[in-house]
Amino acid sequence: MKSILVIDDEKEICESINMILEYEDYDVDYTTDVELGLKKLEYNNYDALLLDIQMPKMTGFEVLNWLKEKNIELSVIIISAYGNLENAIKATKLGAFDFIEKPIDRDKLLISIRNAVGKINLIKENKKLKENIAQDEIIVGESEAIKSVINIIERVAETESRILITGENGTGKELVAKAIHKHSKRASRELVEVNCAAIPNELIESELFGHEKGSFTGAVQKRIGKFEQADGSTLFLDEIGDMSLKAQAKVLRAIEEGVIARVGGTEKIKVDVRIISATNKDLRKEIEEGNFREDLYHRLNVIPIKVPPLRERASDIPILVNHFTEKICKGNKFPLKKFSNDAIKVLQSYKWSGNVRELRNIIERIIIMIPNTEITKEDVYSMLPHPETKKDDLINTADSFQEFKEKAERAFIIKQLESNDWNISKTAEALDIQRSHLYNKMKKYNIEKGK
Repeated sequence: MKSILVIDDEKEICESINMILEYEDYDVDYTTDVELGLKKLEYNNYDALLLDIQMPKMTGFEVLNWLKEKNIELSVIIISAYGNLENAIKATKLGAFDFIEKPIDRDKLLISIRNAVGKINLIKENKKLKENIAQDEIIVGESEAIKSVINIIERVAETESRILITGENGTGKELVAKAIHKHSKRASRELVEVNCAAIPNELIESELFGHEKGSFTGAVQKRIGKFEQADGSTLFLDEIGDMSLKAQAKVLRAIEEGVIARVGGTEKIKVDVRIISATNKDLRKEIEEGNFREDLYHRLNVIPIKVPPLRERASDIPILVNHFTEKICKGNKFPLKKFSNDAIKVLQSYKWSGNVRELRNIIERIIIMIPNTEITKEDVYSMLPHPETKKDDLINTADSFQEFKEKAERAFIIKQLESNDWNISKTAEALDIQRSHLYNKMKKYNIEKGK
């Protein structure tokens, strides 16, 4: 039921509005005391406010200013016996949705209330949608590896420098690009994205630069390309390592000259575009093999950002699991589920070839398929596509009991180091041994980060 508050110093007006709106199934609250009305507004969630202008303690204009200061979101309809144009303009400038003269016309009141409630509901839904999108786009983690990426984002976001983001599939390269744009001077304009791997080579130029009508078979009308759409904003070229050499040459020219031409056209079009690129390929290797232009690489790679794979930030897995669990449970209207400590350890020891994206998909699968409130390690094992950690692996590769013990100890130490982001102090504490003892073990078993 939609909730309406009426503030008017005339009790008869309040009672009349109350009778009209309650008959139409609105939940109505009213007061003749403006100060009491402000308290109601501060502690209740109304959809609309019917507000008089001339009141003893405070004018309706002052209430509108108060609402703005308190950042209270609702539609305000001014009701006044002083229905002159000056008051209406002033009220509108202060944020009022509508202005109704007294005596109040029933039909006009109902139309205005319906529209006001519809508008505020649309605003609230839009705000909620943006919050959900923003929640999807946050970079989650507290490991040193991910903190380093966040620090670079904060440093370069407000600059105009071109950025090349590298990393394996599923590490979150797109999230990094969106975070840079969100905190840039161009954030008021929409980020324009192009997935170069998803567009056939014969269409990539048209996608990027647009085309004129009749420029090729099927070009039945003029098309505006992504460069023009991104004028004044940021263009995100995802999977740029898959772009054709011909398109690469045109992108290079657009970067150098700040000018493009549509396919089949001769007009030179100026564009002001910041370019962020991303790839999961080794572009230096692609250059050696003749698949990528070296001059374009140097143009794009002004600021390099390498997004770490999940195996290098295993200490973030518990945080990621909690984040995904809350979001998935909320999205599916499930009671909040919890992963046991043993279940988390299984997820930390798993080799995530698909990185964060794969982890998120597995969490969603587990939450939907496992009915229990608490997720156990057995539940996790049952849902993993190919659990590579088998009980007899060490036995099959060991020639003696002593070798088996040493291999098991080495594997366990590496697992703990990865779980603690290779922090020696934390790992020693987790193993309940002295740091010097841990260093000795690492030396004995030739354990080094990245080896």
